[in-house]
Amino acid sequence: MKQKNKNLINQLIGGVLFLAVIVMLGFLSVRYSVKQDWTFNKRNTISAASQQQLATMKDPIRLIAFAYPGAPERATVQFFADQYRRFKKDVELEFIDPSSQPQKVKEYNVSFAGEVVIDYQGRRENLRTMSEQTITGALQRLSYTGEKWIVFLEGHGERAVVDSQDQNGYSQFAQVLKDKGLTYQPLNLVKTPSIPDNTSVLVIASPKSAMLEGEVKLIDEYVKKGGNLLWLADPDYVPGLLPVAETLGITWQNGYAVFPEYELLGTGHPGIFAALDYPQNPVTRGLDQVTLFPLVRSLVADKTGSGFTMLPLLTSSKEAWLETQPISESGVSLDTKAGDIAGPLIIGLTLTRELPDGSVPPPPAAEGEEPKPVATRQQRVVLIGDADFLSDASLGQLGNQQLGLNVVQWLASRDSQLNIDVPKAPDTNLFLPNWAVILIGVGFVIVLPLLLIGIGVTRWILRRRR
Repeated sequence: MKQKNKNLINQLIGGVLFLAVIVMLGFLSVRYSVKQDWTFNKRNTISAASQQQLATMKDPIRLIAFAYPGAPERATVQFFADQYRRFKKDVELEFIDPSSQPQKVKEYNVSFAGEVVIDYQGRRENLRTMSEQTITGALQRLSYTGEKWIVFLEGHGERAVVDSQDQNGYSQFAQVLKDKGLTYQPLNLVKTPSIPDNTSVLVIASPKSAMLEGEVKLIDEYVKKGGNLLWLADPDYVPGLLPVAETLGITWQNGYAVFPEYELLGTGHPGIFAALDYPQNPVTRGLDQVTLFPLVRSLVADKTGSGFTMLPLLTSSKEAWLETQPISESGVSLDTKAGDIAGPLIIGLTLTRELPDGSVPPPPAAEGEEPKPVATRQQRVVLIGDADFLSDASLGQLGNQQLGLNVVQWLASRDSQLNIDVPKAPDTNLFLPNWAVILIGVGFVIVLPLLLIGIGVTRWILRRRR
């Protein structure tokens, strides 16, 4: 009898403990939430690029969605708000019924129901479609408060940034810069003989004709005063900016770089440079994508006379060389006697130097104290022996767009934006060959109905025999 009582007590205690565990789990599930994304490629989690962008934004982000109650757009907005809130707790979401608050519609300049306004530090942007690309792109633009311009020189056959059908132009790259919140404009120094004071980066994209002496002087003065510069020079680049090159302490080498490993890499031409890895450089830190450069040239630097600190950006293998003779289909070989230059070659270079920042007055020193140090700023220059890699024809290849973005972002002193580029979502559509479509159609329209009829008839016959 005692044993029976003991078993009953043990059962009661076990039941109480089991109920306590259930209650505790229910309490914890309400108080805390744990989410795991087990989908392929983490489809329901924002990318590392978006997470990095959120980490650079210290103030709250507001999403104001103008959607009718019960509209499907509300669920979409809520989904994305939850995804971003997982990595930044102060992402706020507000729903507004446009039919009941027309004054809000006018205040936020909303055009139609379903539109979402993103507000950061008082700056706003309206989104008509919701995706990670559009949201993170808007956050990048809103996080940048500068009124600086990316200025592209034109008038000498440089790559055009205006919309055109020329695949050698930069119209797509210019649009990418705009999507990232960087404003750009073309500049013809003959029409406007001055470089604007609000120029953040001056871009020289391999002019095909020589510049006038006055234009060269303007560019040289811009560099000497501390202007940031992106200079891209194809192998067929026409010289004429020698004073600028002397100021920078560099020399462009004439010829085409040859890469004997092209067959192994599958680039299809010995003059196509595939950058597989990168030297230690702030521009390429964290960049893990291969970039392709059609027909490049090299440059050399005088590290002692210019006052700049120089770091390689793109370098070739030691097997490569600079070919000074035309490349033919029959092949080329290194011939130093003919003027060829053996590798490794420097294809890209970054230059920096510290200059006094005239916009920041020196702090006043008390009587008897030594003068306090003057504020400085960093001048930045990027030189690359190819302009084709950013053209409309090549921008979408491998990591070309990301490298181009990194270069301009770094030159514009937007270091926190480096390597923040949300890739397009992978294709979710299923494309089948014609034979597969026919097979599926025959299976569902003919085979499956016949199979079901056969099963029914068979069961009917078996029942009749019983």
